[in-house]
Amino acid sequence: MRPGLSPRLSLSLRPQHATTLTARPFSQTTPHLSKPAADFTHAVIGGGVVGLAIAQSLAQRASSSPSSPSNNNSTTLLLERHAAIGTETSSRNSEVIHAGLYYGANSLKTALCLQGKALLYNLCSTHHIPHRRTGKWIVAQTDGQRAALQRLHDFCTTELHVPVRWVGREEAARREPAVRAERGVLESPTTGIVDSHALMLCLLGQFEDSGGTLALGSAVEGVVPLGGDGSGGWELTVRDVASGEVSRVTAETIVNSAGLGAVAVNNMIVPPEKRREMFYAKGNYFSYGASSPSVSTLVYPAPEPGHAGLGTHLTLDLGGRIKFGPDVEWVDSPDDLAVNESRLAQTVAEVKKYLPGLDETQLQPDYAGIRPKLGKQGAVAQGKGFVDFVIQKEEGYQGWINLLNIESPGLTSCLAIAERVRKLLYT
Repeated sequence: MRPGLSPRLSLSLRPQHATTLTARPFSQTTPHLSKPAADFTHAVIGGGVVGLAIAQSLAQRASSSPSSPSNNNSTTLLLERHAAIGTETSSRNSEVIHAGLYYGANSLKTALCLQGKALLYNLCSTHHIPHRRTGKWIVAQTDGQRAALQRLHDFCTTELHVPVRWVGREEAARREPAVRAERGVLESPTTGIVDSHALMLCLLGQFEDSGGTLALGSAVEGVVPLGGDGSGGWELTVRDVASGEVSRVTAETIVNSAGLGAVAVNNMIVPPEKRREMFYAKGNYFSYGASSPSVSTLVYPAPEPGHAGLGTHLTLDLGGRIKFGPDVEWVDSPDDLAVNESRLAQTVAEVKKYLPGLDETQLQPDYAGIRPKLGKQGAVAQGKGFVDFVIQKEEGYQGWINLLNIESPGLTSCLAIAERVRKLLYT
């Protein structure tokens, strides 16, 4: 069973890798600091996989061209409200390296997924991060689903230029005899899986090797654009979660990569009429304890128009353990992380459509994750009905990069997102 707070993460983080903020006390903050007096060049809010990738990218740039901030040896600060990195969405997902099949040709999700996939595979190979190119089967059981796969095939080959191929009946029966696909199998050979925990530790190591500062247990409770628009830098009110002590820290720029807290950070800055609402899509996962039926390829149902996700699919971890999920359950709080066992019957029904030999007595609740969404539309074939990533400079402000709706394929895209953020800050 995969716990919410991964022991690998918690135990692998040496105490010296985190810092307690020693910024000026709350009462001594100067309200109109100029940029040269800022504590840090960059403050990145959120220590998930995307925040880590961004912080690492900015720190590496700073280490190669140091800007000598006034009172800290590092130019990049990474603020994480929890006691360990990556304990929210980044450690509660399918750990899939996505191929980039499902989103519009002109969407950020597609562009960054395709770029990020290549960067991620390269990073994993270079730094020996556990991963595997498992491939993915998308299976059709009806004529309507077959037509949807044909549209997806044509879209991938003619517009995206992402490799996909049809798997014939004899090949399918030989490779995955337990999988039912009455009307066809479309294979994505570049899909894979990755150890997200090892990935985050690698990014953290690179960040710190470049002089970055990680502040764990540091909750951002207020953000003020100095000069009214950030032209004088940014002031962040930060509470130490363990002690309750409140400090203020300044930075020349801020990056809002807070994931489930990103809308709250956004709403600290913008006027009331520009505030946003976040929706929480919970995904429940169930693990499979039986050795049969055995499957070695990821299996997804054909996309269904109007559905809020990609269907309850079969994924694998690097040890070959099978798990099913995520479903889509809209919840009111990002803290609702207990697996909803009442969803088991629905999961069984969906899985048996493509894995008829499933022994449902061997399914156990595993973990749940929350996806931050700006709307309740689902991601379906050819990019119809999904909300794209938001990664942008906010109009009327200087030195603020805002990231909202960073859900799947955020893990796959993390390195490409980091490159985009760095370019936005430096161009």
